[in-house]
Amino acid sequence: MHALDVLADPVRRRILELLADGELTAGEIGATVMAEFGISQPAVSQHLRVLREQGFATVRAEGNRRFYAVDGTGPAQAHEWLTPFERFWLPKLDALGTELARGRRQRRLDGGGVHPESEQKE
Repeated sequence: MHALDVLADPVRRRILELLADGELTAGEIGATVMAEFGISQPAVSQHLRVLREQGFATVRAEGNRRFYAVDGTGPAQAHEWLTPFERFWLPKLDALGTELARGRRQRRLDGGGVHPESEQKE
């Protein structure tokens, strides 16, 4: 299975989003995913298995609990495949960053009352 096939499934993407914040037990993942997607515990287990087998998640046992975390192998493979296409969006993101910085600078010069906290929110 290709790394992007793994990411194509919304349940697996959601599990990875949850794991991005840190290690979780299978039960914690299951409770969230079952509530949000209305799927069964065995279905969640299947998604976790795919994530493990494809290098997106690791699991460690502690007693009868299973702790899951993000494995960087799968995301690195997805990134590797996407890298040739970055030329289509990175210049636009760089240009956006430049325009935002210009706007902040202009507001400061105009005495627009911009506070440091509001600059960080942009």
